Amino acid sequence: MKVLVTGANGYLGQGIVKHLVHLGLQVIAVDFAVDNVDDRAEKIACDLFSIDNPYDYFGKPDVLLHLAWRDGFVHYSDAHINDLPKHYSFIRSFADSGITKIVVMGSMHEIGFFEGSIKEDTPCHPTTPYGISKNALRELTAMICAQKGKKFQWLRGYYIVGNSRYGSSIFSKITAAEIEGKEEFPFTLGLNQFDFIDYEDFCEQVARSVNQDEILGIINICSGHPEKLADRVERFIKENNYKIKLKYGAFPDRPYDSKAVWGDSSKIEKIMS
Repeated sequence: MKVLVTGANGYLGQGIVKHLVHLGLQVIAVDFAVDNVDDRAEKIACDLFSIDNPYDYFGKPDVLLHLAWRDGFVHYSDAHINDLPKHYSFIRSFADSGITKIVVMGSMHEIGFFEGSIKEDTPCHPTTPYGISKNALRELTAMICAQKGKKFQWLRGYYIVGNSRYGSSIFSKITAAEIEGKEEFPFTLGLNQFDFIDYEDFCEQVARSVNQDEILGIINICSGHPEKLADRVERFIKENNYKIKLKYGAFPDRPYDSKAVWGDSSKIEKIMS
């Protein structure tokens, strides 16, 4: 199976490409630059949205895995709204092609403020440009796949834990601060509970989801249980033998973050088993 991966040079893309290759899939990895992509993949550096016929240009892949997204951790960036028509046009071009399946990376921020387990049919009321745009793209992609008879997967990602200094998550920022020799890291009270999943587990769940067609639709890429933010961050610091300490209460909690939220893992557990 030939899989086209957009955003392949990004934080998530790099790990997901490796796991797809491990599964024996042929991967075409695409991004503005591809210097950090696994050499076993076919690498193409380009601007996705400037290509007239991407299906033919990228060698008629069987599956599109669309990870590309600008300012993913800047939830109020105007880029989310400005880029939405480009993402839809790109995906629509594949829906009009001979491709078999379209897979797009989503986010639990599509849901908005919610407490409890997020299921496939949990209503979405996003409150940020990031969440609003992701949710709109999900609905548009589901619509066009249904119209064109394409298999559809929406991989709803949760909170990723990894020690790369180049990501934008709190864990990446702590790693960068540790490397810079800082003694304290400004933090909230850390009372909110989220669904945390380790980076490698996240990438494997994505790759395994793409590599099967029995389970489609919205799939939560998650651990399936909540953990207090302060507990997970303290554990992360200990796991990596960092010396940095958290400065509790330096920042207020974000008003749009839920007190306790996690993904229903029933679908991904079936896929992984």
